[in-house]
Amino acid sequence: MNYLTLANGAIVASDISLGCMRINALDAAQAERLVKTAIDCGINFFDHADIYGGGKSEEVFAAAAALTPATRETLYLQSKCGIRGGFFDFSKEHILASVDASLARLKTDYLDALLLHRPDTLMEPEEVATAFDQLHRAGKVRHFGVSNQKSAQIELLRAYCDQPLIFNQLQFSIMHTGMIDSGINVNMTVDGSSDRDGEILEYCRLNHITIQAWSPFQFGFFGGVFLDNAKFPELNAKIDEIAASKGVSNNAIAVAWILRHPAKMQVIVGTTNPERLAATCKGSDVKLTREEWYAIYRAAGNKLP
Repeated sequence: MNYLTLANGAIVASDISLGCMRINALDAAQAERLVKTAIDCGINFFDHADIYGGGKSEEVFAAAAALTPATRETLYLQSKCGIRGGFFDFSKEHILASVDASLARLKTDYLDALLLHRPDTLMEPEEVATAFDQLHRAGKVRHFGVSNQKSAQIELLRAYCDQPLIFNQLQFSIMHTGMIDSGINVNMTVDGSSDRDGEILEYCRLNHITIQAWSPFQFGFFGGVFLDNAKFPELNAKIDEIAASKGVSNNAIAVAWILRHPAKMQVIVGTTNPERLAATCKGSDVKLTREEWYAIYRAAGNKLP
């Protein structure tokens, strides 16, 4: 497992994180095995949100991890807030209440990171800044970030918040490549040249914001998994060919493809299968060549100008 040094050295995080959205579906023994497998594979970063399982996912994780004060310091726990039933809410009151609830469910005194989950167009950045200040001063949240936001939205927050925003969680996979397509198809009139994200990839790199890639095996917006999917024969043939040459699974290659990008992203893997998780983690140590990376990109149906 490889690690990313973030926040001026305050965080040394595994470049693969376990996403705990579905952990609420596991019984106690299954959850404990999943968390143990993650730690044994070198994962030290766990991604949560207040809405995952209606909050139960955080409770199940806490029971499975059974963290002591000493072991708590060896792991990084991240949660997100802002999505409520049918609307978004970045109000100070909701942010503060959400963090307190997550801390109680996770049985911890602090979050290593708190992300704002999806943009709230009714956001008042002064309120967010006040909430962040209170949480940081109280020691309840050490670092902050956002999720699914474009550059101008982050700039608006940065104008008011004293704390750096060090993460931006974005959907990214071999079959969901909008943030790189526009940079490849510069000065073209093809569909891939459309910039839908405010040049978010380059913005994050310039501002030392780590992109956390979620749904690394999905195509479209929850359209399904592209690996071993008959809809994508050319892509799977290429991935399987490279996987066989390196002695790893196709999941590992899909992760390695993301990690090969020099933006130094962190991949959020949401599997609840311990064996699949262990196989996927091997992707952290696979370094694709430029030729292999572009071959996979083209096999996904992308044309180079």
